[in-house]
Amino acid sequence: MKPFREPEADTTTTTDEDDKKQQKQRWELKMKVPNDFDLEKSVCSHGLFMMSPNKWDPLSRTLSRPLRLPPDSSSTVHVTLSLPPPPSEHHLLVSVDAVHARPLSDLDRHSILAQVSRMLRISDYEDRAMRGFHEVHGAARERGFGRVFRSPTLFEDMVKCILLCNCQFLRTLSMSRALCELQLELSGNFLQCSTAKDFHPRTPPQRELKRKKIKSGKVVKKLASKFVENKSDSVIDINSDGHADGVPEQQQKKKPKTNVASSKEDMYSMCEDPVMGDFPTPQELATLNVKFLQKHCGLGYRAKRIVELAQSIVDGRLRLDELQGICNEAPSDYDKLTKQLMEIKGIGAFTCANILMCMGFYQKIPADTETVRHLKQVHKKQCTILTVKKDVEEIYGQYAPFQFLAYWMEIWDDYEKRFGKLSEMHPSNYRLITASNMRSRIL
Repeated sequence: MKPFREPEADTTTTTDEDDKKQQKQRWELKMKVPNDFDLEKSVCSHGLFMMSPNKWDPLSRTLSRPLRLPPDSSSTVHVTLSLPPPPSEHHLLVSVDAVHARPLSDLDRHSILAQVSRMLRISDYEDRAMRGFHEVHGAARERGFGRVFRSPTLFEDMVKCILLCNCQFLRTLSMSRALCELQLELSGNFLQCSTAKDFHPRTPPQRELKRKKIKSGKVVKKLASKFVENKSDSVIDINSDGHADGVPEQQQKKKPKTNVASSKEDMYSMCEDPVMGDFPTPQELATLNVKFLQKHCGLGYRAKRIVELAQSIVDGRLRLDELQGICNEAPSDYDKLTKQLMEIKGIGAFTCANILMCMGFYQKIPADTETVRHLKQVHKKQCTILTVKKDVEEIYGQYAPFQFLAYWMEIWDDYEKRFGKLSEMHPSNYRLITASNMRSRIL
């Protein structure tokens, strides 16, 4: 069974006449997609799409980012994904930009499309899962919800799931961005990223929250949002594996208006971004000093976990291809996969559930304080962190084996009721999507 749909045979190649010395070229690849496929819904469906090096353009409705080429992932191309409007033939257009002398080989094309397919869950396996979910969830069927965005590689997903744990979402975004900028430095193609300091926390993790309490008012005012801070802002347990998008809880009085640009030109200018590297590979991270990574990228305790994960992959102790192979086997292997993931140092129950979701297993809900808030507000449950597992089973068990998808559709709906359509939000406002701004009820 093919993991993704093969591209159409015709491709287009162009060369930038103003940049012949660098041999800047573009290839246009076409990928067949289901008739009901919606690029905007498929991309803007999880916080992973907001994390570097992904870049969603809210005006053109396109996704762009770098991708690696085989055989050793040392070469990188930049891809832009778009869906031509009707009445054109329903296919995904994959524009590939590269600065190198050689043309794209068949192996390159296959690798690019495989990575795109993984991000957007365009495969026979995911199509079956989506149909199965729609059979038990009528509202999801009517909305076409079911494809949850993920990364082009399992390793990137695993690291990002670690970054999502036990910190504010602003810091999650910062750490992911810092890793991509580090990759650009390591590759020897570093171009100064002028906005890096705006996203990278310049205080140690332990003092980060205290400082943000003082400065948060300025940040919020600058973004034209009005929030009320709460003293619980200063307490986060960074040694546990229990927080989803890793945010302290605060009070919110008004829904922020964050997704409106005054003109198309404003929208274009807001979406401009300096050159950024790709997400680093296991090979690039395995040899790094933990303390260097902690300081350079602000990863805190996560640096050790990430380096050890990379090392286990490089030396062959952890075979990602074998883990991914289990996804296409019998459902009974789900427990086997869960056990294998939980044996990886630094991966707890919450991170494991998120990784399983990224691998196409939707049975487990990554329960945390955000889940508790949601069940209290939406389902009127007297839920606590001690009862949350029992409560989610009671509410979402009817959708098995798609409990996560049912839960996540509610969470995403809640975000959009409060913040507006997330596909129209400018990236500078992603930091506002936090549990701290979700505590007030929607009237």
